This record gives sequence, structure tokens and C-alpha cells, in this order.
Amino acid sequence: MKNLFTVRKILTLCLILSAIFTAFSIYYKITYWGFDFRPNQTASVWSIDAHISFKPTGEDIKVSLGIPAAPTEFKILNEDVVAKGYKIEKDTNQQRLIMTAEPQSQNQDIYYRLTVYDNEGSRGKLIEKKVKSPHKPVYNEQQTKMVEDILAAAETLDGNWPQKIITIFNQEPLNPTLSAFLPVKISERQRVQFMIDLLAVKGIPARMARGVRLEEGKQAAEADLMLEAYDGYKWRLYDIYTARAGLPKNFIIFQRGGKSLLDVQGGVDSKIRFSVLKSVTSSFKLASHRALNNYNKMFDYSIYSLPLLEQNTLKWLMVFPLGILVVVLMRNVVGIPTMGTFTPMLIAMSLVKTGFWSGFICFSAIIAIGLLLRAILSKLNLLLVPRISSVVIFVILIMQFMTITGYRMNWDIASSAVFFPIIITAWIIERASITWEEDGAANATSEIVYSMITAIATYFVISNEYIRHITFAFDEINLVILFVVMLLGTYTGYRLTELKRFTPLAKKS
Repeated sequence: MKNLFTVRKILTLCLILSAIFTAFSIYYKITYWGFDFRPNQTASVWSIDAHISFKPTGEDIKVSLGIPAAPTEFKILNEDVVAKGYKIEKDTNQQRLIMTAEPQSQNQDIYYRLTVYDNEGSRGKLIEKKVKSPHKPVYNEQQTKMVEDILAAAETLDGNWPQKIITIFNQEPLNPTLSAFLPVKISERQRVQFMIDLLAVKGIPARMARGVRLEEGKQAAEADLMLEAYDGYKWRLYDIYTARAGLPKNFIIFQRGGKSLLDVQGGVDSKIRFSVLKSVTSSFKLASHRALNNYNKMFDYSIYSLPLLEQNTLKWLMVFPLGILVVVLMRNVVGIPTMGTFTPMLIAMSLVKTGFWSGFICFSAIIAIGLLLRAILSKLNLLLVPRISSVVIFVILIMQFMTITGYRMNWDIASSAVFFPIIITAWIIERASITWEEDGAANATSEIVYSMITAIATYFVISNEYIRHITFAFDEINLVILFVVMLLGTYTGYRLTELKRFTPLAKKS
């Protein structure tokens, strides 16, 4: 008893440690690999095509394009450039793509393709070191008075200072002082620059941000211009028309700062147009890319790096321990007698392949016919090995007959017979026959019925799509199941089915 108590303490400690390890591993996979407890989860993958076109002037060509530099809002899956005859490189900050070529005579078309996937966990969290105060613009005396009046009018509006400035620029009608301060013809870029200058007067760092809204099927669209202001902790984006703060959903920033999105030397009439295409892929397929972005080699030694064929095989193996736990609970805790230790597990596996009702009916028919034939064989007094071999052959013939009959009569239910393991089925028939002869028909029938009950309980566990997904995605759970099974092996108390023996005593007391 003392040794048993020591074993239980050791196994309990192992169970606690394995549970802690499993919890940490699950957290890591969800946070850094993007796994989910729900099966068949998909992730959106966006392909963004930037089409650059211009007319060459006969001089050396240099094209500079602002590109995302290690974005936190989205993770880059792939990027590619189609620019025949151009030398392609990135600047030292990895924020611009530089393409150079010798003088050309025909109109030029350059394509930059970026494939990204959404990284919801870090959207809008671009935290940087404290930014220096901006240089205040220099105004003459009249402009200074106008700026003071504009800021005084903006101060009465709702929101923080970036929102106040954006709001006053979008009022209808426009503030008279602001209208007099702005040029008659003003571009969107100049308009945002005036906002940045006014914020600089208030000591708030601000800059332009250009990006693309990821809208499915979007074609030939220009980049959207936004205002980005520093709030003391991080850069925050603002819509230049609605003053709404925060990174819009499905928006990727291509370029930050005052420099233009596209500069072309040696060409005129340059244009850049964006096209967006959305596709959907499995979250598992993106797990390797997430692991690569986190410089984690652990993924290379996981089952998720294997080919899909091997993964599908292991997906079934990973759910076996849970089915085994069900069998152990039914036998050692509930106290249900079954024909063999893991025969119910094998029957449950067959039911998964055949479908519940078709498999259940076929299995019952095979067992019933097999028991009848086995009863006939027992009259012949055959030796053990020939008798069992004869039962195996009978089972094969029964399966063949049911399959052919089902095919001819369009009964799909009969074709399920071929999925049952022949040897196990024959062994069940032989075991039931021996029990019938030695212990009577009641005991043999009860063993078959209890085996089917345990198989059905196991079937509903291992056939559940959510359970199969969880045991595959978070396979560390099987370590916990292992120690639970081992702890159950130390259980020496009464089974639930044995408590009925004490019912009379309970009623008497």
C-alpha cells in the first residue's frame, strides 16, 4: 500500500508538470503560430499588384517605390518584381525599392506584387521610441495670426488635436480663416501637409502614410493617403476625411513620411495603380510562415512540417489516446466487461470508416451469422487452430456475400462490411462462442453488448471533428492523457457497476 501511495504521488506530479507544459505549448501555438481550437479555420491571403507605368525620356531610368518595411499590421508571405531589364535593389532602410535601367524607347510597365496575410494580434501596435518634437514651420506675421485663429477655432471641436485639425479641414462651409490660408487649388497631398504643419505648431509630430485598402476585386485604384500622428507612446493613424483614429480593417501601409510613394527619373507621366485579389488558405499552411517570422526552429521538428499524406495519417493516430482513455474508464471505473481490452477501440475505428448506422448493422449481422456458423463447427470437434481459421474464412465469405448483395440491390449499407478488420471480427466470434459454451448464453450476450456500448462511446469521441482537430493541433494533450491513464491504473476502488451489490445494505440502513 505504501508503494502504491508513492507511485500515485509520482504520477500526480508528472500529471501536473505535463499539464503545465501542455498549457504553455497551447498558448505558444495560438499566439505565435496562429492555431485555433476550431477546426477548418482559414486565413485571408491578399495579393497586391502595384502597376507602374511611364513614358521614358531617353535618359537613364531610376524608379523609386515606397514599400512596406517589416509591417506589424500584416506579415509578408511573398514579394516579387516583374521589371525586365532593370536592376532591382532595396535602400538601406528596406523602405524603398530602387529599380534602375539604361535609356528605353518604349512605354514602360513595371509590376510589384506583394502577398500578405493578416496578423490580427499586432494590428495598430506600432510602438516606437519617443519621437523628437517637430520643427515648427516659419510663417510671416499675417500667416501667424491666421494660424492662431485656425487653432483657436479647432480647439472648440471634439477629439484630440489631430482629430480637431482634420475636422476643421472638412467642415462645410470651410472656416473663413482657413479658406483664406489655403491656396485656391490644393492637392490632397498639400492638404495633408498643411495639417502636419498645424500640428507641428502644437508640438505634435505627424507624417503622411500611404497605403492600400484590401478590398476583394479592387482594380486600378490609387493609394489612400492618411495622417499619422505621434501621441507620446505610438504612432496613430487618422482618416483625413472622417478623423477616425486607428488602423482601418484590411489596410496595409506602403509608405510612411513626406517622401512620395513613387519617384521616376528618366520618365514622364508616371502612374501607379493597385489591384487587390483575396484568397483563402488553411491556418495550418500559414503556421510555417509565422514560425519563420518568429525565427523559431521548433516548427521544423513538429508534425505540421510533414507532407499532407503523413499529416492525415498522424491526425488519426493523435486521437487514439483519447479513445483508449474512454476504454480504460469504461473498464476500470465503470466496470463494464468487454471482449478484450481494446476490441471496442478497433470496432469504433471501423464505425468511423463505415458510418455509424451502416457499420452497426453490418457488424451485428456478421457477428450473428458468425456465431451461428461457429455453433455448427463446435459439433465437429475440430482442433483450435483449424477451427479459428475456419471462422476467419467464414467471416471473409460473409463480407463477400454482403458486399455483392448490397451492390446488386443498391444497398450501400452492405458494402460497409469490408471495412471491418477480419481477424478481429473472427476473434470476437470465437471468444463469444467459447464464453457461450463455458459461461452460458447470458454472459456471452452481455460481453458482446457491453463491448458495443463501449465501442459506441469511443466512436462518438474519436469521430468528433472538434476533438480530432484539438488532439492533432495540440498533440501535447496526449502527454496529459498518458499520465491520467497511468493514474487510473492505480485505482483499486469499487467499479460503478459493483455498487449494485451493496444496494440491499443501503436500503436496510
